[in-house]
Amino acid sequence: MYNIKNYLTYIISYFILLPMAIEVNLDMMLVKRKMKLNELSERIGISVTNLSLLKTGKVKGMRFSTLEAICRELECQPGDILEYVPDYI
Repeated sequence: MYNIKNYLTYIISYFILLPMAIEVNLDMMLVKRKMKLNELSERIGISVTNLSLLKTGKVKGMRFSTLEAICRELECQPGDILEYVPDYI
């Protein structure tokens, strides 16, 4: 018989550790536009730390206003920055 605490711990850790099927390609767009992360940070008013977390894919979400500002400054589409990769599941 399963211990309910162990079962819940397993379920929670499974969903927390499950990688996202969305990849962030911000670093590639920065290279294409020959722009540094701190320059983008100054232009859109978001800290370098938060942009770095976004760039490395360590965030679980982002505001549309942030995505809009990034796309405006990098002159790109949201699909140039975000990519759905279904192989994770």
